[in-house]
Amino acid sequence: MDAAARSPQPSRPGPPSVIVVGAGFGGLGAAAALRRVGITDVTILERAEDVGGVWRDNTYPGAACDVPSPLYSWSWATNPDWSRRYSGQPDILDYIRRTAAEHGLRDLVRFGTTVTAATYDEQRHRWRVRTTTGELEADLLVSAVGQLSNPVIPRIPGSFDGPSFHSAQWRHDVDLKGKRVAVVGTGASAIQFVPGIVDRVGAMTVFQRSAPYVVPKPDAAYGERHRRMFRRFPATLAAERRAVFWVTERFNAALEGTSPVTRPLLAAVENAWRLMLRRQVPDPVLRAKLVPDYTLGCKRLLFSNAWYPALARDHVDVVTEEVTGLEPTGVRTADGVLHEVDVVIWGTGFAATQFLAPMTVTGVGGRDLHEEWSDGARAHLGITVPGFPNLFCIYGPNTNLGGSSIIAMQEAQSAYVAQVARRIADGDARALGVRPDVADAYDREMQTRLSSSVWSGCTSWYRDGTRITTNWPGQVREYQRRTSVVAWDELEEIG
Repeated sequence: MDAAARSPQPSRPGPPSVIVVGAGFGGLGAAAALRRVGITDVTILERAEDVGGVWRDNTYPGAACDVPSPLYSWSWATNPDWSRRYSGQPDILDYIRRTAAEHGLRDLVRFGTTVTAATYDEQRHRWRVRTTTGELEADLLVSAVGQLSNPVIPRIPGSFDGPSFHSAQWRHDVDLKGKRVAVVGTGASAIQFVPGIVDRVGAMTVFQRSAPYVVPKPDAAYGERHRRMFRRFPATLAAERRAVFWVTERFNAALEGTSPVTRPLLAAVENAWRLMLRRQVPDPVLRAKLVPDYTLGCKRLLFSNAWYPALARDHVDVVTEEVTGLEPTGVRTADGVLHEVDVVIWGTGFAATQFLAPMTVTGVGGRDLHEEWSDGARAHLGITVPGFPNLFCIYGPNTNLGGSSIIAMQEAQSAYVAQVARRIADGDARALGVRPDVADAYDREMQTRLSSSVWSGCTSWYRDGTRITTNWPGQVREYQRRTSVVAWDELEEIG
């Protein structure tokens, strides 16, 4: 039994033990960062039976990344063997599995272990972590459960007798050939799986609440010559990675709303969307349904060359009436029409603003983290919360991006956590937490800056009530700079 799993005992000197929750990009990356600074007592708890996070769970037809692969990878494990510029789910999952095995990270994972609760022991400066397989302890607790890991199916009256499933829980045993299929939702997953199944189904009804902006995806296959060049001359892969990063940073600046490139860049993207819509959807009635009613960028921008052609097929119908009920044979809409179908597929997204759910987290003085976040989640640098010492979030509040690769943000967070862990290992502190005044000032800065961003103008999964709780308001470079060296005067020792 490892140190993190032992029964309660006095806190010992020496390198701290760490529990990381989640074995996706964030959790595995955090474990790697900790080991690089000499923290070796690391246990990763994973509720599933494999690594990979969202890339393990989302196996729907057409699942792929909308960030170019040279950038959508760990900086310490770049991959010359991507098959495409925008890799599909199988390639990404293979990359995660292979990298985890090669770097010894898979050996740290306890699979089939769901964390249900975590409580801070103030006397012993340790976290007690309750799981479905028993209780564990550690000096530091790192949550890397992600923002897009818990699927949401809206509560709609009634019930449907046929197969019904969320895109993140794809039923591969359900044969869609010739079936009448209802797709509820038109977000990032739907724009990939609808083209992936449209040629298989007999008829499809797509229920759209809000039309997305969908722009061309500059995808291309990487041939063997291309991959050989990446392998033989790693500088070429690094150059492509830098180029993609530069382009995505310009887009991040535009979304922030303070850059001089904002208007021309967003105008160029909007023109590309408008031109593609006009070319790919000849029917003016359908085309009118597919025009968003909000400013470009306010909701997630989507990339696809196949979405609009799929909707323009003769056996596909786009319905904009609100879904009001489910019945044994189909879906009822607000206009009273019953749309009879054989299968219902939910493309309705995730509980992105319910950070750390469903586990309960109790800090100093019995403080409940979810009560602390009752009016919206917040954390200093998206990483640490007052009153919860030695607790750290990877991909926490206000660290999501409108553009660029989230892996760059996660690496910055992991490096920050590793610095704190190293300080504790060196004996300079036992339990560290952010000062409340520092956290409050940071949160005010975030909400002030976000109020002038493009995301403030509409309702989306970026918001939790009146607050934007998911997104970072600046560029990745700024975040990397602010987390690169821990400002120790912003933290205080607890106990």
